[in-house]
Amino acid sequence: MPSQPTLSNKEWPLMRLLWEKSPQPAYDLITALSDQESWHANTIRTMLARLHKKGAVGIRPYKNLFLYYPLISEEECIAAESESFLQRVYGGALKPALLHFARSQKLTREEIRELKKVLDGKD
Repeated sequence: MPSQPTLSNKEWPLMRLLWEKSPQPAYDLITALSDQESWHANTIRTMLARLHKKGAVGIRPYKNLFLYYPLISEEECIAAESESFLQRVYGGALKPALLHFARSQKLTREEIRELKKVLDGKD
């Protein structure tokens, strides 16, 4: 199984745009990210090239431009990032992570019910 490319903090907004809608030309991505993140066009082009080199983004020629599309799913990236976070912060131990978030975050009754179902193995 090939290794999952990891995304930097700056690459997530760009990938989210591609997961929401793809393929997209660089111009559309530059326009969206210039407004959202105040990034320069060359920064976005560099990130697209880096993501392509990592194997996270594909490029397809179309007429006189190139269209970018994700090669990895959002779910795959979230799973890899979650596992990395769990390893870095909690040494891979799930229980302290769950306890921390359950104690520090305000959960709704519905969220508590859903968590109980998962923990009881009914989900």
